[in-house]
Amino acid sequence: MVYRTITTDIDVYDILGEITDDDLFEELESRGLDLNTKFVSGDTTRELLTQIWLNRRLGKDYQQSLDQLIYYGIGKVL
Repeated sequence: MVYRTITTDIDVYDILGEITDDDLFEELESRGLDLNTKFVSGDTTRELLTQIWLNRRLGKDYQQSLDQLIYYGIGKVL
């Protein structure tokens, strides 16, 4: 059996443009990785964290915002 080395150039940007978010999620799940971000908005998470930070900084109750963040992130209620 003869082995040969072949070198090629690939334009990664062309390939990445063809990959959808769903393709990426499927790949992560097939590798056993669960990032739990499929239905989570970064903007909503940032808003909740900002509310918690501001209320905590001002000495106000932030428990309700914290509960919302926990439910939003992992879907569980305390």
